[in-house]
Amino acid sequence: MLEKEFQYYLDNQEDLVKKYQGKYLVIIGEEIEAVYDTEEEAYFKSTEKYDEGTFLIQLCESGDEAYTQSFHSNVVFN
Repeated sequence: MLEKEFQYYLDNQEDLVKKYQGKYLVIIGEEIEAVYDTEEEAYFKSTEKYDEGTFLIQLCESGDEAYTQSFHSNVVFN
């Protein structure tokens, strides 16, 4: 689901960051459909035009920080 869109972002990340650093990209297929300043604006404007699940909203940043998360736990295993 949305693998094509995410792969397009990864394949073009360097060029996209030069052009859209810090913006939220709406990607459908291998096209940038729209660019927004906030994630909320990207979501609400996109759902007015497209069905949910048919587009990717991606923060345009260098590195992998924009698309990875780390979770930490205080659990101790014996």
